[in-house]
Amino acid sequence: MNQGISNSNRGLRALLSPLLMLGVLMTASPVIADAARPDKSAREGSKAVSKSVEASAKEFDRYFHQLLKQQGIPGAAYVIVDHDKVVAMNTYGVRVKGKSEKITTHTVFRLASVSKTFAASMAAVLEHEHKFSWGDKVVRYVPQLSFKTPALSMQLQVQHLLSHSSGLTPNAYDNYLEDNRPLSKILPMFATIDPHCKPGKCYGYQNVLFSLIEDVIQKATGVPYSRQLKDRFFAPLKMEDASLGWESFMAANNRAAPHVQTGRGWRPVKVEKEYYLAAPAAGVNASISDMGQWLKAQMGYFPDVLSHDVIDDLTTERVETRRHLRHRIWRDYIDHAGYGLGWRLYTVGDDRIIFHGGWVAGFRAAIAYSEKRKVGIVILMNAESRVISDLTGNFIADITGHGKLVQAIAAAKK
Repeated sequence: MNQGISNSNRGLRALLSPLLMLGVLMTASPVIADAARPDKSAREGSKAVSKSVEASAKEFDRYFHQLLKQQGIPGAAYVIVDHDKVVAMNTYGVRVKGKSEKITTHTVFRLASVSKTFAASMAAVLEHEHKFSWGDKVVRYVPQLSFKTPALSMQLQVQHLLSHSSGLTPNAYDNYLEDNRPLSKILPMFATIDPHCKPGKCYGYQNVLFSLIEDVIQKATGVPYSRQLKDRFFAPLKMEDASLGWESFMAANNRAAPHVQTGRGWRPVKVEKEYYLAAPAAGVNASISDMGQWLKAQMGYFPDVLSHDVIDDLTTERVETRRHLRHRIWRDYIDHAGYGLGWRLYTVGDDRIIFHGGWVAGFRAAIAYSEKRKVGIVILMNAESRVISDLTGNFIADITGHGKLVQAIAAAKK
C-alpha cells in the first residue's frame, strides 16, 4: 500500500525482476482544454509563467512517452493545470496488456493513497461547518478504540488521524488489511500496543487509523462518507467518472487493469479488495479528467467546494517528516518536509510543493502542485513502477526552476 514513499509490501516488490525494455504502445496526441478563465488578477499575475508552463508541458509530454516506452509500462495518463486552466492532458498505452482497449481521459484508475486528499478535504469542510472539531477525542466517535494504556487513547484527537501523528509505528496492522480483514476486526488489536510518542508529537504513516475518519463523519453528520463525497465533491466538480469502493470500480466499463512486474514483464492481475476496506485511506477511483478538476479545486479555483480557509487548514503543517528529505527524487531541492491533513508539504526555496502519492496492488498515482505558482500535475498508472516518482519530481523541479526537463529527457535516453 502506498503513501508515495513507504509501503508495507515494498521489500517484497523490490525483489522482483528489473523492468523490461522496449514495450511499444500506441499513444494519443495531447489534449488541450480550457476551464473557465481565471479572474483578471490571476491572469495578469500568471502571464509570464503561462508560456513557460506550456513549454514545460510540451517537454513533459516527450519525457512521459519516452520513459513509459522505455520501461514497458502498460498504460498511464497525466494532466497539467496552470491556475484554473488545463494546459495539457494525455494518455498512453492500454487498459490491459495484451488487449487493444486504449487508455482514454475517462479511463478509471485506483487512486490508492491519493484518496487521503479526498477524506481530509471532506473532513475539513465539515469541521469548518462546525460538525465536529479537530480537537475532539477520537473515542467520542469510535469508543471501541483503545491502546494498551487507555489514557493514551484518550489523548488521540481527530486531527491526529489525518496528519499521521498518532504516535504509533508506521503502517500499524496494514498486514491485516492485506488479508482482507474489515476494520471492525482490526481495531481490537490496538489494545495490545501503545504509541511510541504522545499523539501529535511524531509522525507515523497509517491507513487503519486514518480510515476512522469515516466513523467520525458518519456520526457527526448522519450522512455516510460515500454520500458526502458524491454530493459535496464529485457532483459539483463534475468528476463524472469518480467513485468510491471496489464494487464501483468493477462496475466501470472503462477501467484500467492492475499490473505487477514479473520475470516475463508486466502481468495483469485481479483487482484486490484489501485496501478498499480502508476507504478513506485508499478507496477512491477516478479518471485523469476527474483529477484535473480535483487539482483545480485544491489550488483554490472552486471556492464554493473548497474555501481558501479550508485549503489553508489542509496545508498547515501538523507534524515534521524529516526522513522525507532523503527521498531520492526530492532530496536535492527540498529544504523542509512535513505533513498537513491528507497532504505532504515540501518547502522548496520560496515555494511549497503540496504532494501525495499512491501505491496499491497494480496501480500508482501522484498529485503535486506549486503553492506559489499555482501549477500542478496528476499522473495515474496501471503498473507498480517507480517511474512515476521520476516523472512527478522532474516536472516539479522544472516549473520551480530547480531542474530542467530537457536534462531529464537526455538522461533517460542513456
